[in-house]
Amino acid sequence: MSSVVLDTLAAGFLLVGLLFLLVAAFGIVRLPDVYLRLHAATKGPTLGIIGMLLAVALHLPSGAVLAKVLATIAFSFVAMPIGSHLLAKAALRSGPRYWQGTLSDEHAEDGVR
Repeated sequence: MSSVVLDTLAAGFLLVGLLFLLVAAFGIVRLPDVYLRLHAATKGPTLGIIGMLLAVALHLPSGAVLAKVLATIAFSFVAMPIGSHLLAKAALRSGPRYWQGTLSDEHAEDGVR
């Protein structure tokens, strides 16, 4: 592939990654409760980081860069959900209020709250 095509693809992945990060930032600011904000704080940045890393892999095509990009993507897929789960458990134990539009509190029956 030519350099122009690779740079165009890299710019596209970079813009998509930045778009996911921007939407996640708006979600963190605008969503009404802790649990919805946690969703925005993990899904958006995970996809944003992946887009940006794919842009790096296309812009700097070497085996070492590709290996580091793939390792970082794999680590993101493992670390972000685990961190989000631990934060949600801590929030559940500290007892913040749910948003009024929440349909049910499944943990109230278990006596967790």
